[in-house]
Amino acid sequence: MTRRILAGGRILDPSQNLDMVGDLVVEDGLIQGVHPAGTVTEGEIHDCRGLLITPGLIDIHVHLREPGFEYKEDIETGTRAAAAGGFTAVCCMPNTQPSIDTPAVVRQILERAEQVGSARVYPIAALTRSMAGDQLSEIAELKAAGAVAISDDAFPIQCAETMRRGMEYCSQFGMVLMTHNEDQTLTAG
Repeated sequence: MTRRILAGGRILDPSQNLDMVGDLVVEDGLIQGVHPAGTVTEGEIHDCRGLLITPGLIDIHVHLREPGFEYKEDIETGTRAAAAGGFTAVCCMPNTQPSIDTPAVVRQILERAEQVGSARVYPIAALTRSMAGDQLSEIAELKAAGAVAISDDAFPIQCAETMRRGMEYCSQFGMVLMTHNEDQTLTAG
């Protein structure tokens, strides 16, 4: 049995309404208890004074770029960087090639993340096919495949009717819609 003491760190856990300087006891990878600072002495002690101890963080907007743009980033390197920064889960945007606009691509990302990921990966699927802004993706099918939200990432939808229909479908299927609200007729040079 491995017993580690994260000693003297500021322990933050909003779900437990916890904000205190203390010692966190971990046995065999599982949290066993939180105690006042300096009260636990048995185990491998790690000095955490001046550090934060939190539940794993979740980044809801990352660009893993896989498939298609692996020369920029991929699931393995992106999740490794996330884990090094304390993020145990990431939500990846659909700015890939092909974009995350079919159930097959959602499944591909989930399978690849299972193979090489250092953090959990939650795909965000494209609102429109190829993120072109006109034809809606199959939102129900994307959700069934494992997408957790819908977005065309940095490509704002310019047609109000397309956006309205997208919002209705997302609402109908319980999907969060993330969008850049930008009317390019107002922002063009």
